[in-house]
Amino acid sequence: MNQRRWRAILTVAIFLAMTPAAWAQPGPPHIGYVFPAGGRQSETFQVTLGGQFLDGVNKAFISGAGVQVKVVDYVKPMTQKQFNDLRDRLDELRKDLKEIATTKEKTAAINKEIDEIRGKMAKFVRRPASPAIMELVTVEATVASDAELGYRSLRLETPAGLTNPLVFCVGQLPETSKKPVKPDDRVDMGQLAARLRNEQQSATPPPPPVDVTLPTVINGQIMQGEYDRYRFKARKGERLVVAVSARELIPYLPDAVPGWFQAALTLKDSKGKEVGFTDHFLFHPDPVLYYKIPADGEYMIEIRDSIYRGREDFVYRITVGQLPFITSIFPLGGKAGTQTEVKAEGWNLPSSTLTMDAANKGPGVLPLSIHSEGQTSNIVPFAVDTLPECSTQKPNHSQAEAQAVTLPTIVNGHVDRPGEWDVFRFEGRKDQKIVAEVYARRLDSPLDSVLKLTDASGKQLAYNDDHEDKGSGLNTHHADSLLMATLPANGNYFIYLGDVQQKAGAAYGYRLRISEPRPDFALRVAPSSVNARAGQSVPLTVYALRRDGFSQEISLTLKDAPKGFKLSGGRVPADKDQVQFTLSVPNDAPDAPVDLNIEGRAQVDGVTATRLAVPAEDMMQAFAYRHLVPSKDMMVAVLGRGRGRIPAKLLDDAPVKLTAGKTTPVRFSTPNGQMADQIHLELKNPPDGVAIEKVSTAKDGVTILVRTDAEKIAPGKKGNLIVEAFMERPTGGKAKAAANRQQVPLGTLPAIPFEVVKQP
Repeated sequence: MNQRRWRAILTVAIFLAMTPAAWAQPGPPHIGYVFPAGGRQSETFQVTLGGQFLDGVNKAFISGAGVQVKVVDYVKPMTQKQFNDLRDRLDELRKDLKEIATTKEKTAAINKEIDEIRGKMAKFVRRPASPAIMELVTVEATVASDAELGYRSLRLETPAGLTNPLVFCVGQLPETSKKPVKPDDRVDMGQLAARLRNEQQSATPPPPPVDVTLPTVINGQIMQGEYDRYRFKARKGERLVVAVSARELIPYLPDAVPGWFQAALTLKDSKGKEVGFTDHFLFHPDPVLYYKIPADGEYMIEIRDSIYRGREDFVYRITVGQLPFITSIFPLGGKAGTQTEVKAEGWNLPSSTLTMDAANKGPGVLPLSIHSEGQTSNIVPFAVDTLPECSTQKPNHSQAEAQAVTLPTIVNGHVDRPGEWDVFRFEGRKDQKIVAEVYARRLDSPLDSVLKLTDASGKQLAYNDDHEDKGSGLNTHHADSLLMATLPANGNYFIYLGDVQQKAGAAYGYRLRISEPRPDFALRVAPSSVNARAGQSVPLTVYALRRDGFSQEISLTLKDAPKGFKLSGGRVPADKDQVQFTLSVPNDAPDAPVDLNIEGRAQVDGVTATRLAVPAEDMMQAFAYRHLVPSKDMMVAVLGRGRGRIPAKLLDDAPVKLTAGKTTPVRFSTPNGQMADQIHLELKNPPDGVAIEKVSTAKDGVTILVRTDAEKIAPGKKGNLIVEAFMERPTGGKAKAAANRQQVPLGTLPAIPFEVVKQP
């Protein structure tokens, strides 16, 4: 078969394989909220999810065992075209009533259809306030009696793939839920402004409170300008805890300031007097309120947004009752392989001490909770490490009182009084490298630490307030401190630790590590929901969280993956903190989504260290800031077997040597030469100075000529090149076809690892 003929056949095949949905290029399926965001063991209930691009949704998945979910309904808002069609039909029916003689039965039928059309048109939202959550999916959730308590990840699956995950919580208390917001409860932007103006001018009383029985979990949604009220009975002496989960459920809203639902919580007595208010807990945005009931009677809680915002994704869960709640622990961690006695502060705790058993645990952060009268408290983090540990010895608030420590060590302490320093003395050697690092905010302590290092004369050698840790979950203020220094001479040195805001108390605990550098790394991989066509490659991003100056290359591999799954460009160069690579999926992948694990290996102090990459979502906060939010798992959906694939394979997995100032060929093989001239290739986010100069096809594959500009990129640069394939189609009719062309994405080629080298 000649080349012209096979190219034409391939082009037609790809065009026929691509669905109308692909031509329309909808965005990836996405969910913005889950309501209610959890449920009770041993119960079956319905859950509403709001999102976008959810056409054809057919399945739901939840991480962990003990919870079954299935899709039962899908509602998509009316489009402008559908509204126009209804309006045209309405005009026709009105005309029929005027001009056509009809029977009584016929007239009644026409009037009935007119009423139905008017009802549908009344629900039309021309300018939705939040189009990203306008489509509604209802799922049925069944929670087993022995389902593990805590947070899960919930996703939907559509023909276009998996959605992002959102939090779903399994609890043990009775639950109370408002009715979910319906499509006809929504308004567009213009209607919203008018409604708010009318509400400001009216004196309409608020709706009556909802009666609940304690203990319970209350589920609700806050709409614009609204607040919800719940009334309950309590007895004298009860120690009431009211804990809100809102930001915990949806960590970041990309189009809202400050970037999450900032709940405000009020408690009132039977006379309507405010007896408690809070809009946060320590440094957490989600409020927690404690109140000792002074007399039998009815009480009421109110919840709203702190600045009266609201929409469907302002979802909350309120846990309320005489329940155990931990406010702080000490110490914040212990040594691996041992048992640690922990003092706990809080409300309704059965004991002030408990034992944390890390006898069979390695380094990391463990969950700690307390059980009381059949109820489980909130979870707080407990750090485990292998270094020797000690506790602070007071007083140690000046250089003269400094506590002597032997390195390496972890000091467990807390800042007692506002404005005080805790000071530690150690002996150092000339040219010795020292690291001092505080773990406090990352372990739920409100301490906003500051560190400084001085010599015996008091000369400051190093200072640090905040140190960013991209692996620290939902912290938006990286308040923990870290400093590194090389000591100038033999002698005594002093580490000062304090609170930069000059706050203090029993809750202001810390773990201070003082040691020589302990190079290590952790990994995050995004996204945690991956959608790929059979036989195709998709790009992923891995983030290397390097610690204590670790600078080695990290190789990436799949762990226990099904046959046919493969990584390309699976390495993080020594000079990189993040890199894009590709995952290739087989033609015969399982029908159900696959759980994948990626791990990294590197040489750490001459020993091969293996670290599992934590799945994460790259989320935006308030239009600008980005955060890596951990997910429970990484799921891969394989779609559209045999349709619209670019089955290319890199001939050599070794890094391509790109010569500075030259053009370098990169060869891909394609079965039966499946790469037509009509398919365009483009580099995605290439390094400055690297570009595709030419693409040539042959019977056995394709050659990409990569041009490297010696003035823009220096030898030694390493990374991966991500190549995207697309086709173009004319738009705007024949007259404008030459000028207006739309790009239709076809997929991604396997990543090309590269290294820029000097000219020979």
